[in-house]
Amino acid sequence: MSTQLLSLAERMKRSFWYGLGALLLAAPASAQSLTGVWQGVESETGKPNGYWPAVLRLQKSKGTDVFGVLYQEVGGNPGVSVTFQMRGSGSATGLRLTHQSKLNETGRSLTSYWCDGAITFTYDPALEKLTGHATYRPVGDCSVGTFTFYRVKLKSPATVPAGTESTIRVSGRNVLWYADAELQQPLAAGNTYRTKLSKTTTFYLKQAYYPTEQSPVVPITIQVSGAKPAPAPTPPLPPTPPADSVAKAPAPAAPILPAAPGPVVLPTVLFQLGTPELMPTAAPALDQLATELKARPTLRLRIAGYTDKIGEPDKNQLLSEQRAEAVKAYLVKAGIAPERLSTIGYGDSRPLHSSPDARNRRVEVEEIK
Repeated sequence: MSTQLLSLAERMKRSFWYGLGALLLAAPASAQSLTGVWQGVESETGKPNGYWPAVLRLQKSKGTDVFGVLYQEVGGNPGVSVTFQMRGSGSATGLRLTHQSKLNETGRSLTSYWCDGAITFTYDPALEKLTGHATYRPVGDCSVGTFTFYRVKLKSPATVPAGTESTIRVSGRNVLWYADAELQQPLAAGNTYRTKLSKTTTFYLKQAYYPTEQSPVVPITIQVSGAKPAPAPTPPLPPTPPADSVAKAPAPAAPILPAAPGPVVLPTVLFQLGTPELMPTAAPALDQLATELKARPTLRLRIAGYTDKIGEPDKNQLLSEQRAEAVKAYLVKAGIAPERLSTIGYGDSRPLHSSPDARNRRVEVEEIK
């Protein structure tokens, strides 16, 4: 949903539609149903670097009809948002929605507007993905737009054997796993999680793909069947080695800082879209980096921050500097002296992958000689 913003009035927020969203989430959906909560983005509206994070909530009506709400905000400016009531019809292979009434709007001004019209979606059941092509009423510069939505849905069996290592697989984009509904106990990132369960367990999942304050938390409950396998008998202790024998230590993890000079990308140290907030996957690599720095007390490090090409270059430059500072703050908290760490930001000038791609929102580290 594109919007022309010439000036912004005071931000206004109304929350009355949350009750409607909760109602939409409460109803069950069949295996091939398109009802539920979808998260994604609108782009390709003809506006350079424009993007609009979105959440689509759908509920079944009569026959193949559906109704729901579409929330969108301006990328990089979440104080400007809109919520539309949507209606349409769909099947397991597609969906067509039209905008109805506007339920809520924040950041409104006398010269701003949101586009409305019709959106035709195609459905990819393997990826749980909706790709939509919007055709808007000719208001201002409204013309067309492209939507990309994903939803989190369990793709592996809902019941696993007790005490047996199993892989839980879900759909979604940039999925984050948590052990609690408050999202304080991160477990993993990605579309699979391998674990052993001894009792029925609920996991709480979010997508880090164009997140908004309306992004849903999706509970996934896994049932457990059968009794936990009895532990294997304890093998006899090996004979005591001679006193002069040398015990071999386990192989250490591969070091992050190589012996050769040059910058090193930290591939798991990623950031939420549009913010300097580290994603949970960053912690293991940063903890290992702190350990290596403690083992080499004379080493000084330069931390370089980067962004993707979404947004304005000036804002991206500032954001890249903030991301480098976020990594420095993590290392200082882990016990590294701040004078050993310097930071720099390169904005969106050095992407490694086609944008938008979360891997461009990264940091690199390099030893300072």
